Amino acid sequence: MASAAAPILPVSTAQSASATSAQSQPPIATPAFRALITHLSESLRNGFSQRRPWGELVDRSAFSKPESLSDATVRIRKNYSYFRVNYLSVLAIVLAFSLVTNPFSLFMLLGLLASWLFLYLFRPSDQPLVIFGRTFSDRETLGILVVLSVFVIFLTSVGSVLISALMVGAALICAHGAFRVPEDLFLDEQEPAATGFLSFLGGAASNAAAAAAPTVAAPTVAARV
Repeated sequence: MASAAAPILPVSTAQSASATSAQSQPPIATPAFRALITHLSESLRNGFSQRRPWGELVDRSAFSKPESLSDATVRIRKNYSYFRVNYLSVLAIVLAFSLVTNPFSLFMLLGLLASWLFLYLFRPSDQPLVIFGRTFSDRETLGILVVLSVFVIFLTSVGSVLISALMVGAALICAHGAFRVPEDLFLDEQEPAATGFLSFLGGAASNAAAAAAPTVAAPTVAARV
């Protein structure tokens, strides 16, 4: 009497199905990217919640000429620690105004952003990019987008518009910080964090990496088991 064959568990089928679904996801749907976006959003919300009243920023009675260059430097550092979010908002407004008044640069940046979104971030990884009958891999697509970004930013008028806007915004911030008397500001409440313009991005990125690590490691451990 022939022995009955042992039933085969559909483990490989489930694993292949999960692998296929994972491969069909666009890069933007990965857990690490979602965690990064979530932490960046939380950092932006927390940053805007610390915005100081605009009336306090433009209080004319608090302006005076600095006595020396060192005094102006101290004022800029103290005012930036207090009005950090307001200064970043001013910089963003200057940058947006510069782009709106230069339609060609704005069009080029929007086209570059659309290229990144639709050709890489929102495109499923199992659907290769095909242009004029030639198929491009994900690595080739990424390389093309990087070269295109360098060309648009540094070899067209876009780079000069962005640099000019950043310089004008930095000049406005430094001028305000140098002439705004910081004695009436409650600087003791400020956290001793980094004072870089984009320092919150570093903290958000590190938090995102820490939060995404368990999420990414869990499927790997399950697959090995």
